[in-house]
Amino acid sequence: MSFIIYPAIDMRRGKCVRLLQGDYTKETIYGDSPYEMAEQFAKQGAEWIHMVDLDGAKEGRPVNDSFVLDVARKLPVKVQIGGGIRTASDVEYYLSQGVDRVILGSAAINNPAFVCEMLRKYGEKIAIGLDAKDGFVATEGWVETSTFKATELGKELAEAGAKTFIFTDIATDGMLSGPNIEATAELARATGAEVIASGGVSSLEDLKALRQYVDTGVAGSIVGKAIYTNKINLEQALIEVK
Repeated sequence: MSFIIYPAIDMRRGKCVRLLQGDYTKETIYGDSPYEMAEQFAKQGAEWIHMVDLDGAKEGRPVNDSFVLDVARKLPVKVQIGGGIRTASDVEYYLSQGVDRVILGSAAINNPAFVCEMLRKYGEKIAIGLDAKDGFVATEGWVETSTFKATELGKELAEAGAKTFIFTDIATDGMLSGPNIEATAELARATGAEVIASGGVSSLEDLKALRQYVDTGVAGSIVGKAIYTNKINLEQALIEVK
């Protein structure tokens, strides 16, 4: 199994931003154009771009979708999008416009029947975003914490057909403190699905450490702040970690 690096573009008010531990009051702006940022990543060799509609996550509907579709249509990359996707029409809208994978997060808790329906209809084009705080799934743009353990919910969704999970340990997100490798590997073992790590990656060494668990099912990593702050050279990472 190959290990895929997903450079991240988090969008708020049409700009590229990063939040600290999902806190909307702790925002840093890194660029004025999501498309231009994606274009840079593509030129450096990225096969996938991970995009997050932060406004959408808060409002419960797509808000920054025009930027996502621009990237999907015009650049030679695959795109996965999360944030604000709550309905079947939202999913169909993105997938019919050239987006390769849609991430369902809060809906996994709030509307499991809908998630199961989307998994049946679209299969591998659906990824499940499990964002955990102390092992419990957080929802609504990380504003709420549920009573569901990430591993337990992951097992249920894998049985319903989920093939890809994106796992974020909120405690590490934006902190450049290193990913929670054990929790990521634990979810992969529990579900038998592919798990993409998210949050905390701060160095090439972190990516190499995650790569060691590829046979367990850790299939890739999302990298955001470390790229923007030049702690990771994306082009080098794409060459050295495959």
